[in-house]
Amino acid sequence: MSWPRRLLSNDALNLDLGLLIVRLGVGLSMAILHGWGKITGGPELWAKIGGAMGNLGLAFAPAFWGFLAAFAEFGGSILLILGVFFRPAAAMLAFTMLVAAGHHLSLPAGEPGAGWNAASHALELLAVYLGLLLTGPGRHTLLRR
Repeated sequence: MSWPRRLLSNDALNLDLGLLIVRLGVGLSMAILHGWGKITGGPELWAKIGGAMGNLGLAFAPAFWGFLAAFAEFGGSILLILGVFFRPAAAMLAFTMLVAAGHHLSLPAGEPGAGWNAASHALELLAVYLGLLLTGPGRHTLLRR
């Protein structure tokens, strides 16, 4: 089979390479651009981030919830990239994006970061993480099955 036809085929190699590209792209972006600043932000930032759990009726220990969100965004992304503990990492990231979208949608209209436009990035990533949760990491992982 010629390389253009092979490139566009639905064979397992292409599916696994496609999953690897998504894992690397989304994982590196989330870890570097979102997670690193949060994980190194410390308890004060964690408490601010964790305050979003109040939308779910969990107003206690906001620094703990914020740390878990920061860990999901940074540590979960590293696990996603490596393909190790992949489904738990994808689930943590999906839940974090669900809470982030809910936070943006709960802000009063006109406030910075409020509304559907602000929530759209978290909703898009929620869809990606749910899709990855269902597909699995593919064949190219640190620990091959």
